[in-house]
Amino acid sequence: MTRVSAPAEVGAGARGRRGNRGQWTAWAFLAPIVVYLAAFYAYPLYRNLDLSLRHYTVRSFVRGDAPFSGLDNYRTIFADPTFGPALWHTMVFTFVSIAFQFAIGLALAVFFAQNFRLSATLRALFLVPWLLPLIVSASTWSWMLNSDSGIVNWALGIAGVDPVNWLTSPDWALTSVIIANIWIGIPFNLVVLYSGLQAIPAEVYEAAALDGATNWQRFWRVTFPLLRPVSAITLLLGLVYTLKVFDIIWIMTKGGPTDSSTTFATWSYRLSFGNLLPEFGPGAAVGNLLIIMALFFGLLYIRFQQRRPS
Repeated sequence: MTRVSAPAEVGAGARGRRGNRGQWTAWAFLAPIVVYLAAFYAYPLYRNLDLSLRHYTVRSFVRGDAPFSGLDNYRTIFADPTFGPALWHTMVFTFVSIAFQFAIGLALAVFFAQNFRLSATLRALFLVPWLLPLIVSASTWSWMLNSDSGIVNWALGIAGVDPVNWLTSPDWALTSVIIANIWIGIPFNLVVLYSGLQAIPAEVYEAAALDGATNWQRFWRVTFPLLRPVSAITLLLGLVYTLKVFDIIWIMTKGGPTDSSTTFATWSYRLSFGNLLPEFGPGAAVGNLLIIMALFFGLLYIRFQQRRPS
């Protein structure tokens, strides 16, 4: 029989102790983020799910003895006449906002990629809407779109156009909040897409120019394909953010008039906190529908990334 020498045994033991220390060190670095995710993500999600599965009143919410109601809260919101319009408004608000934010942000990113004089200064100015607090931005748009004293109707009057009831007309309320949200979201798309453009090698454009490609062909066959990974994450982040937009809509229209600009985000808030008798269960159920929608698009993004050739 062969026997391991003492130095070899000592070496193996030392390596094992170093491996254990490495594992404990890794867990020590990982612990803060695990605690953070558990406290600020996992627990709130659990509480929201629990709220949606119980019949809560103000009294039972304080005492913590709400009876279990199963899927009754979900049946309630599905049967509510507000559900259909709120779902449609959420989809229109989200997809129209993202389409215009991305298109305008991409156009501006390509424009600023030319690196002309004052390019950096103008890029910094375009970041102002993104840096302002949402309450300031929404309040500014409320003033601009005011039917009586807003600067938009004043400009329309100079052009000979009749004033529009931007915030008080059911035909225009949703359009108004979409315009405001597009303005706020353009800088984010500009910054991310501009960073993606900087990562594309200049040699690729030089080769395309030597092949006789026009500016449009270079954009469509070089820039846009190479920008797809950045575009995908930009669209996903924009979609998740836009789904849960509440501040802009609530400050400008409060979801009205007559629910014409109500989305799932504002409906959830109104059910939970906007009435004298709050409906915590249905409000949480609407919030969970938003989470499911965001999760669905997140899974689509993961699927897209897995199928994309490396």
